Amino acid sequence: MPAASSALVVVPLLGYLSLLYAVRPATGTTVGPYRLAAVRAALATGAYAVLAVELLGALDALTLPAIALAWLIFLVAAVALAVLRRRREGPGRWAPVRDRFRSAWRTASRGEKLLAGTVAGLLLVDLVVALLAEPNNFDSQTYHLPKIEHWVAQGSLEFWPTAIHRQVTIPPGAEYLLLHLRLFTGGDGLYNLVQWAAGVGCLLLAARIAAQLGGGRRAQLLTAFLVGTTPMVVLQATSTQTDLVTAAWVACLATLVLDGLTRRVTAGTALALGTATGLIAVTKTSGLLGAGPLLVLWALAQLRLSRTGDHPGRGRAVWSTGLASVVILLVAAVVTGPFLLRVTAEFGNPLGPPRLRESIPMQRHDPGSILVNALRIGQTALDTPLSALTGTSAGVVGDAPAEAIEGGARLIGVDPQDRATTFGKTTFPVQAWYPDEDRVAFPSAGALALIGCVFALVRPRRISPDRPGALRAYAVTVAVTLLLHSAMIKWQPWGNRLLLYALVMAVPLAGLWLDALLRARTRDRTTTDRPGRRSVAVVLAVALLAGSALAGVLAVSYGFPRRLVGHGSVFTTSDWDTRFLRRPQWADEFRWAADRVRATDARRIGLVQQNDNWEYPWWLLLRDEDGGAERDIVALQSVLPKRPPASPSSVDAIVCTGIRADCTRLVPPGWRVEFRDYVGVALPPDPG
Repeated sequence: MPAASSALVVVPLLGYLSLLYAVRPATGTTVGPYRLAAVRAALATGAYAVLAVELLGALDALTLPAIALAWLIFLVAAVALAVLRRRREGPGRWAPVRDRFRSAWRTASRGEKLLAGTVAGLLLVDLVVALLAEPNNFDSQTYHLPKIEHWVAQGSLEFWPTAIHRQVTIPPGAEYLLLHLRLFTGGDGLYNLVQWAAGVGCLLLAARIAAQLGGGRRAQLLTAFLVGTTPMVVLQATSTQTDLVTAAWVACLATLVLDGLTRRVTAGTALALGTATGLIAVTKTSGLLGAGPLLVLWALAQLRLSRTGDHPGRGRAVWSTGLASVVILLVAAVVTGPFLLRVTAEFGNPLGPPRLRESIPMQRHDPGSILVNALRIGQTALDTPLSALTGTSAGVVGDAPAEAIEGGARLIGVDPQDRATTFGKTTFPVQAWYPDEDRVAFPSAGALALIGCVFALVRPRRISPDRPGALRAYAVTVAVTLLLHSAMIKWQPWGNRLLLYALVMAVPLAGLWLDALLRARTRDRTTTDRPGRRSVAVVLAVALLAGSALAGVLAVSYGFPRRLVGHGSVFTTSDWDTRFLRRPQWADEFRWAADRVRATDARRIGLVQQNDNWEYPWWLLLRDEDGGAERDIVALQSVLPKRPPASPSSVDAIVCTGIRADCTRLVPPGWRVEFRDYVGVALPPDPG
């Protein structure tokens, strides 16, 4: 695509900034008004991005001109709203924001400046990595990014024959956002910025949630610090995974729900809640395990508010709450409904094929199985390097908590490796402490969040004297979310990233508890010459904060598969080799096969692969330099019941990955087959 089209990337950004100005709260009593404006603008922009893709996809018009026109319309509308707002209020409305930041920095303590500086530094370094590193996440190579290439190639969202069902069955909300960047730039150079922006959003929203629950500046900074130094957040912020995007949408919903604890619903609020719910559902369904309890909390709060007024007003409030609930569900259905309709039409079930419905969700729900699953999830989430020290030389994990969980499970008659509660052929336990984006644990943030949740449930007034009721209600919501996650999602080695949305929900409780602990210690020191009773707890809490900072720095420096220093550094590794850091032995094999295909001038390429194979490299290698689809890539296998595969006789060449027998079985008679270790190619006989 022409390089000039890349400049169009700024159009959505300008539209978002215009909305940010237009939708900011008018009232001065709003907690974190500019963060709330960011939430409103993000929801509007995100929903527009999703619905634009759905509409243009239905019209077979997923092209650069169409998507550019859609965003120009968005920009014009957003600027018009901003101009109207400015005319109503006059100039100079942003000056107080600048003055507040300056005043906050001048009055901040040394510790608060250290917290803010650490988070800002990590964000900036993460931004550098996100811009320099090519997408190299394993799942992205298999299904996240190939689905975008299919959409671009066919100009629509219609399903296609494929051997990888996740390309069509996993919710595509995050990939919809990437699709806009793909059409504007013709490549994937800016893909990592979506998760980076989502990470920034998680920091800001978690801090606002802490403020809504009664936390001051220090509590908010502690919350942002814990989120920003969590290794999983640091690593995913430079990735094309989808978990941070999910967590950001859940955090948007959470902060809107907390606003609803003290304010009666309006039409705008209902639309925002519905939009957030829809964006969660269309991005990752596991996020609904947090959305459900949050919406229940909101509904109960609205009903409680209806009892505080006079009798006639009470009836109207109950009716408005019910109507708003319907609006929320309808708006969510508009956002996620088109995708669910396509899945239902293909598989007869909105949840997809049986293979998907049975692989990740729990298939046993007796109390013992749920308890064991929760303990396994907790052990993996809180794993530390100590588990590596107790392992054997053969690399077998052998830490006491895991062994205790296995022993306790057998004691109550539950198999800790039961396939009904354990994903695929994986085996509990695994080492999760190493900074790998797919499985890294978060012991500091996780432990502090659990402690904060317990104290918020038992002693909410000590943590938040001004809002104990709201704090306890939110803590109950977090606890229910964790229970639902344990009851619905099987344990798996990669489960920590699935838990990221719940961690972002829970960390504000940790920030509030830490702030209360520091307040109490200060109070003790001013009222007695003896050491405060909480000194030991404070020392442990500070140690956990220091450990969290160290973990964040190590994650961005040495994390895998994108790092600043060491083997695989973004500064010293070539673009192509960076893409294959997960499987470096495959880099030359893909190029070898692509060169063999190019030498024949084949135009229609058949693809043979298995469910977890890498497809994306073929799209990079078999398209022309300006990003257009030079060759057709078609699947010779299909797991979709209504999408038969292409016939081997209809293609000019075949490329294969994985099992050689699957490839040779589909090769037409007389074709020559060449295979390396993982990659193979089949070509027709020479014409001569």
